Amino acid sequence: MTYRLDSIEQLLSEGVRDKVYPGAVWAVGDAAGIRSSGSTGVLDPADPDVLMRRDTIFDAASLTKILSVWALIGALWEEGKLDLDIQLGSFWSEVEDHPLGVVTARQLLTHTAGVPLRAQLKSLYGTDPQDVRDGVLHEAQHRSPGEAVEYTDRAALILGYLAEYLAGQRLDEFATERTWRPLGMAATCFGPLPTEIAARCAPTELDQETDAHLKGIAHDFSARLLGGVCGIAGAFTVLDDLAAFLRYMLDTTTAPGRAGFGGTWATESLTVQTGELEPVRGLFWHPAPGSALVDDTWVHYGFTGTGMWISPRQQRWAVLLTNKLYYTRDRQPLADIRNAFRKLSFDSCGG
Repeated sequence: MTYRLDSIEQLLSEGVRDKVYPGAVWAVGDAAGIRSSGSTGVLDPADPDVLMRRDTIFDAASLTKILSVWALIGALWEEGKLDLDIQLGSFWSEVEDHPLGVVTARQLLTHTAGVPLRAQLKSLYGTDPQDVRDGVLHEAQHRSPGEAVEYTDRAALILGYLAEYLAGQRLDEFATERTWRPLGMAATCFGPLPTEIAARCAPTELDQETDAHLKGIAHDFSARLLGGVCGIAGAFTVLDDLAAFLRYMLDTTTAPGRAGFGGTWATESLTVQTGELEPVRGLFWHPAPGSALVDDTWVHYGFTGTGMWISPRQQRWAVLLTNKLYYTRDRQPLADIRNAFRKLSFDSCGG
């Protein structure tokens, strides 16, 4: 298997030059592991002598949804502890007789549940975690379930609460025990990170309160509000841990066990689940922009500048980790690089 290695390195180096991000770490691989990888740029422009490295820790942002909630819901589904198509109110007392009670887990996973589109936790519910939980689980619907595909962070927050309810564990404990530790993802954890570990973390956005870039503290406000642990965001990870996760996903022969979920869950998730509704979605995954076939390459992005792709048909995956949020919230420059990176990693690959 070959990759456009020189072109990938040139593309990502140009991103550093153009100040799309201070630095980037990347890899392309298959079920056997990493086939090609590299890094470019610096950890922090304020300290240009410290380079990006393969073991740099990144704020995973929305990749948290996949690494924790998606994997754990899959484990519960494969073990027969959760039926994706049964209304939540029929077995979850917290949402019984509330609008969310008629929603299913599948609708949350496909962003067709009709729940409110924005989290807005503090302004709506205050700062007490229990008040936030009650508010989110009892909020009125934005629209009827199954009516439209509309991305919302609330879907992951609700599914995280559901996973905790069914497992009888906090989300961070459940994810560590059932997925991260079995796969050897030793560096993956929810923040905030201890000072000595945060030193290896790529800084993100400038925090107006401290006049310093966030480092080892989740950029996502909802995660910070909830103590660093929630289904929306809050996890920190490294390249090798994501490689372990993605290569496991490609092994469709696996049964639930080592990582909680097995190959059946990955197969179910990386197929269109939204029928004729658009934009099409799998289960928390969506087709990569520019991918040749809707069932070819699937992707999930993180707002801080992270992203991972997987193609069961091609039996390969790719990861691109950046801290683009250090410079700007403008998405387009990184979107262009992501699309080019995917093309070089998949469309131009030899078999």
